[in-house]
Amino acid sequence: AFLPAFVYSLKISPLIEKISDHKDFKKLLRTRNNILVLCSKSAAAAESSLRLLSSVAQEVKGRGTISWIDCGDTESRKLCKKMKVDPNSKEKGVELLHYKDGAFHTEYNRAVTLKSIVAFLKDPEGAPLWEENPEAKDVVHVDNEKELRRLLKKEDKPLLMMFYAPWCGVCKRMMPSYQQAATELKGKYVLAGMNVYSAEFERIKEEYNVRGYPTICYFEKGKFLFHFENYGATAADIAEWLKNPQAPKPQAPETPWADEENVVYHLTDEDFDKFIKDHPSVLVMFHAPWCGHCKKMKPEYEKAAEFLHVASDSPGVLAAVDATVNKALAERYHISGFPTLKYFKDGEEKYTLPHLRTKAKIIDWLQNPEAPPPPEPAWEEKQTSVIHLAGEDFRESLKKKKHTLVMFYAPWCPHCKNAIPHFTTAAEVFKEDRKIAYAAVDCAKEQNHDLCKQEGVDGYPTFNYYNYGKFVEKYTGERGESGFTTFMRTLREKDHERVGKKKDEL
Repeated sequence: AFLPAFVYSLKISPLIEKISDHKDFKKLLRTRNNILVLCSKSAAAAESSLRLLSSVAQEVKGRGTISWIDCGDTESRKLCKKMKVDPNSKEKGVELLHYKDGAFHTEYNRAVTLKSIVAFLKDPEGAPLWEENPEAKDVVHVDNEKELRRLLKKEDKPLLMMFYAPWCGVCKRMMPSYQQAATELKGKYVLAGMNVYSAEFERIKEEYNVRGYPTICYFEKGKFLFHFENYGATAADIAEWLKNPQAPKPQAPETPWADEENVVYHLTDEDFDKFIKDHPSVLVMFHAPWCGHCKKMKPEYEKAAEFLHVASDSPGVLAAVDATVNKALAERYHISGFPTLKYFKDGEEKYTLPHLRTKAKIIDWLQNPEAPPPPEPAWEEKQTSVIHLAGEDFRESLKKKKHTLVMFYAPWCPHCKNAIPHFTTAAEVFKEDRKIAYAAVDCAKEQNHDLCKQEGVDGYPTFNYYNYGKFVEKYTGERGESGFTTFMRTLREKDHERVGKKKDEL
């Protein structure tokens, strides 16, 4: 359809498709999969929206379509009636509706700005931009490298810059504190934010050593001085640090277990073989300094070692190997998780013992060493409807599903063990629905460490909900089958409601 004469005088983009006929609209839905429709009560009411949408149309060319229906003209009025649209009821006489894959998706209710509408059309399922949050009004939002350089050049006040990624859970948890600090410190300091996830920002990430999210940098008169890290993350902590900015506190090094006072024999690559040959019955704990479960088990292991040390008829001795230092031993015995306990009899490796974790169990077992019960197959080795993901295929796999609930877990975690059967059953319930997935990531595997950190996992199990690969929220509901299924069923019901909305009954 031709645009009215006044539209050309306004320099409205020819990319905007004017629709007035029902058949044309149905054809548009069939041939385009990402359409933003402006419905107006009159041509005059549409003026300012059309100016803005002209710029939007240019930005999303090839990725999205802008269409206009003037419900004020006679022919279009019938179409608006069929769509059950009434822009007269809106304050400005206009309504923005989004259609996706041939069906009504949602009424556009985010900020009516170029940046927000473009972001929405590039990712209609994605979360709103940080700056759309009214509580973030005092954070300076930077969009590109040019703006960053300009800000650093002109700003005299001390400046804190948060480099973040929109999907990053840690960033999302910190944003409220950062916003609050920006408001409280306004006029004295500047707090800014910049989404640098996109590949176009590689140069900036390299320059300011952005290795993870968020990375917060402190500047004075445009010069980068310090990273803000290893400090608290409340608004008060930020304000306190800004009074006396300083380099990150070095983390206090832990005393190696081998250097502590204890009766456990600490072995190395050099003396291991001789020790094993000299002692007929040895239990060895392979451990890592950062491993929380090793630290938890350490006191029990030491108590057992003391008991055996003073026993007149000791059934064996306890030794330990730091597998991060003694890599040859770790490799020889295929150590892949911590702690790993291995029993050596007369110089030969005999058993791996995953079930010995307390003083009593260790001593009882050594009195009568026997093969442990066969290990339960790992979750991912069982045939279930849960998809097991790893670091390299995580994001790509999630993009294929509309709704995914991901369980980040560790195989040794008791709460995870309790949740796994319920999560697996829920996955079975929805196995025929191609838009839904229940997925799991084993955070104990080294290849997944960075991924779990990046997704904001700070305890097990953690459940995250993703929409076409974009993080939306943490699942905090009940960890039984009904909790997991109700959560997903609610999402699907909303989908079906949207598809069945009257606005789609054309």
